[in-house]
Amino acid sequence: MAKRLLCTPTLTLRFREASFDLLTDFLININERNKENIKYLSKCSGNLKDTRLIEHILLMTQELRLDPLAGYHAVELLQRFMVKYLTDLLTTATLEGAAADQARDYEDAIFDKLEEKFPIIIFSCVQLASKLSLHSRVIDNNTAVNFLHSVGYNVSKQTLLETELMILKGLEFKLDAPNPLTYVEILLEVLGYNEPSVPVERLHELCCHVLQFVSLQRTVIYDALLKTTTHCVSPSKEQREKFVTVTEDYMLLGVGVIAVATFTLHVRKWEQVYSFFSCISGGGRVEPYHRNLKKKHQ
Repeated sequence: MAKRLLCTPTLTLRFREASFDLLTDFLININERNKENIKYLSKCSGNLKDTRLIEHILLMTQELRLDPLAGYHAVELLQRFMVKYLTDLLTTATLEGAAADQARDYEDAIFDKLEEKFPIIIFSCVQLASKLSLHSRVIDNNTAVNFLHSVGYNVSKQTLLETELMILKGLEFKLDAPNPLTYVEILLEVLGYNEPSVPVERLHELCCHVLQFVSLQRTVIYDALLKTTTHCVSPSKEQREKFVTVTEDYMLLGVGVIAVATFTLHVRKWEQVYSFFSCISGGGRVEPYHRNLKKKHQ
């Protein structure tokens, strides 16, 4: 089985070692990328982050003994590729002026064909993510073919290469997609730098569990949040489309995950952490985080 294909990498994250300048650069970068990501969101963003799909990818990542970061990265690659891929295909019939019945038949044919390829597309996103992770072993094509065979998919190396190339071209070779775990880890580093008494090392492990729970229950959690903020039991389509800027805000998600983990692990530190992130988050929206870094004097 796949568990024997790879050895589990030993990884221990070490916090409080990043310099002020390096940490500032990181914060400016993720802040700007988060803003840019929210600004250019597609209306379809988040639609492919179904509970079963995310669970499937995270379990595959665990089975292949990859760093969890690779799993969250794979989810983002899959989301971005599928939105672009389906948008391009489904607009073809419209641009060609096809009749309604013809367009419907064309869409059905697309989804029938996609159903066959989708499991391999998912795996290829995980494989690509493993190649981009600093802490994971790369899933080579031999390992990939053996793993897929072990779960019932007889796929050739050529098919894997073609699928990977299709994804790369679809994403225009832009693979550095932000993912929520990256934001959590960088924000924890910032917290540890500014608040030395907060046990960020212990918080990290719990944050991973909280983030996994939120990712698997995102529909329920965000639906409840939407209803609360709109004071509406049945939010309109327009309200749901606007709310995508909240569901895809990874800075906000990162702060929320750390706050929940802190409250669970060390409730006495919660107010301290809440106060710190309140100062740098601008009331829940992204502000210049780097201005709140306290430069340590040597």
